[in-house]
Amino acid sequence: MGPEVIGVFIPILLGLGAFAMVFGIRYFQNKENIAMIEKGMNPKLIEKRPTPYRNLKWGLLLLGAGLGLFAAYLLDNFVFYRIHNGFDNDANVAIYFALIAVGGGFGLISSYRIEKRELLDKQNKE
Repeated sequence: MGPEVIGVFIPILLGLGAFAMVFGIRYFQNKENIAMIEKGMNPKLIEKRPTPYRNLKWGLLLLGAGLGLFAAYLLDNFVFYRIHNGFDNDANVAIYFALIAVGGGFGLISSYRIEKRELLDKQNKE
């Protein structure tokens, strides 16, 4: 198979993939709405539910990821620099990704704990 044949298949496959994605999304949205109607729920009201802690969750996620990135920078430049003697600058790439994920995870856990504490405080007041 030559490059000219592959060049013809790429737009065809992209078009079919886009159509299948849109069709699948609409199909599953309709199935979900039908299931909600069968259970006596109104799908229009569910979509407009307020999410009061969304900003808190995103803020703590990004704060945790930023702190993880900063900690990775400090470790890479001040702790692990002596190990590699500055010859291999890309030796500690994995620590950046790991600490971003760990920091983001801590942010999400703290968001969950704050939301849970607020919910329990509301229930105790009632």
